[in-house]
Amino acid sequence: MLKRAGPVLLLLLACTAAGVLAASVLADTPPPPPATTDTTTTVTTTTTAATTVPPGVTLGGVPIGGLAPDAAVAAVEQAFERPVELHLRGTKISIAPDLLGLSLSADSAVAKALTARPNTALALRATASKQLVNAFVGRLADRFDRKPVDSRLYLRGFQPVVTKSAVGRRVDSASTVRRVTTQLVHGTRAPIAVPVVLLKPKVTGKTIGPVIVIRRTSNLLTLYDGMKLVRRFAVATGQTVYPTPLGRFQIVVKWKNPWWYPPASVGRSASGRWSPAAAAGPRGRARPAPRPPCRRAGARGRVRRVSASTYFGRRGSEDRRR
Repeated sequence: MLKRAGPVLLLLLACTAAGVLAASVLADTPPPPPATTDTTTTVTTTTTAATTVPPGVTLGGVPIGGLAPDAAVAAVEQAFERPVELHLRGTKISIAPDLLGLSLSADSAVAKALTARPNTALALRATASKQLVNAFVGRLADRFDRKPVDSRLYLRGFQPVVTKSAVGRRVDSASTVRRVTTQLVHGTRAPIAVPVVLLKPKVTGKTIGPVIVIRRTSNLLTLYDGMKLVRRFAVATGQTVYPTPLGRFQIVVKWKNPWWYPPASVGRSASGRWSPAAAAGPRGRARPAPRPPCRRAGARGRVRRVSASTYFGRRGSEDRRR
């Protein structure tokens, strides 16, 4: 029993001694140096898009500097959507731009404004429907156009009455279309004074001229300048068989102190010249000098005013025609 325990004890002592020696060897050996790792740092630069319009920038006359894109678009659209205002003879007319076919690309214009330099004035032009603008101006002309009114002549109580004339007007449609279109496409909204053309009447109270009124019952001729009395004359009117016609006439031919050229068969002397003696009637009375027919528009009658001194063959009576 003791013989077997002896070798086992020796084996344990040998293992213990070997462990001590190994620990001594490990303690005397220095640890290896730490491993070195190379690290490279990379710096990445990122460009950030501008979020506001540069200061001082205007777009179509609208200041949008310092605004965000959405706010800038809203400001531009609001400026262009203001109504167009027109003034005509004290009347104010307003119309919304969308009724005239206004079209505006504000988004793309603001996108360009984001990259503009500060204090830059950018232009912006909208579009409008030419057909709708022309139709609007046409309705405007139909409402405000006025034809000129001529003076008219009436006879009331044997006296002439002249009505008042009135000046007409016509809207200058071409010029108005240009002015409205300019304000629509450029966004300006100053009041537009609608241009008109004045139309003068052809006949007025000052240009109606002289008026002659003849009363057949009293054989009285009255001369007026318009409605102003000028003079009265005693005249000879037509006989019952050949009466002076009633109506309104215009003088187309007038003779003042006319000469009378008698025909060859009347009042010719042996020498061929006319003389009162040769023109005397069967009882020695002078034959009245025939007169040229009165020429009036629409009538063949005449009215004669006889002067105080009558000379046959020279200057006799003077025709006064209506």
